[in-house]
Amino acid sequence: MRVTAVATLTLFSLFVTVAGAQSAERWAELPAFPSMPAAKTSGMADVNDIKMYYAEYGEGEPILFIHGGLGNAEVWGHQVADFARDHLVIVADSRGHGRSTRSQQPFGYDLMTSDYVALLDYLKIDKVTLVGWSDGGIIGIDMAMKHPEKLTRVIAQAANVTTDGVKPDVMDNATFNNYINVAGEQYRKLSPTPNEYDAFVKQISQMWATQPAWTAADLAKISVPVTLAIGDHDEAVKLDHTEMMAKQIPGAKLVILKDVSHFAMLQDPSAYDGMIRGAMAGR
Repeated sequence: MRVTAVATLTLFSLFVTVAGAQSAERWAELPAFPSMPAAKTSGMADVNDIKMYYAEYGEGEPILFIHGGLGNAEVWGHQVADFARDHLVIVADSRGHGRSTRSQQPFGYDLMTSDYVALLDYLKIDKVTLVGWSDGGIIGIDMAMKHPEKLTRVIAQAANVTTDGVKPDVMDNATFNNYINVAGEQYRKLSPTPNEYDAFVKQISQMWATQPAWTAADLAKISVPVTLAIGDHDEAVKLDHTEMMAKQIPGAKLVILKDVSHFAMLQDPSAYDGMIRGAMAGR
């Protein structure tokens, strides 16, 4: 069958329109990790039984950003550039992630929280606003329960407090699988054990299978201000689970981030940073 030039042009226009509509769905895209600004100080801290990479930027009221599982501090490039203008910003690679080492001690959120408490002591920082994404948010909630004296407030995005808060089909999601692949590439680039990504994933997956497992009574003990944020297209964490958390944590505020997913800090950094500043202002 012959196709006229007009018909061909029409089909091409339709293809461009559809492709453009798909590309506009930013929640389905995983933007590249941004470049990090030059750090004021950085190094490897002796923390518990590991060496933990950290970096500091700027001056002012301190903010600690904690990345999610399999990731590293580089995910926070947009936020570091923004907040280092008027705050002391601290980032780190959690145990086994990025440049930090791991041990044979089983992964656990209490252990990872104790790493960050020890890091703050190492840096002689008394109290921080903690911004945590995914596993980082879980660590923030853990710290709010176990070490509230270290916190001004917690801003937790895409965190869960029981394993059933995670969507069962998350591993079928293309964007999330893309992140796993990118995380593996970054691990091989940054880690002191670059050929052990699979072993690391297996080790941390044992934690994810059973943790966290906090009760309503556990959450009711939280006394520091908590903001819970979640993207309206989050691939990994259930919205109703986050809503439940907001009801069970005293005084917690819920923020639903528009047109973004689990990777909101990369997909819409200006709105993400605005959410953080709003939480810090008590809004």
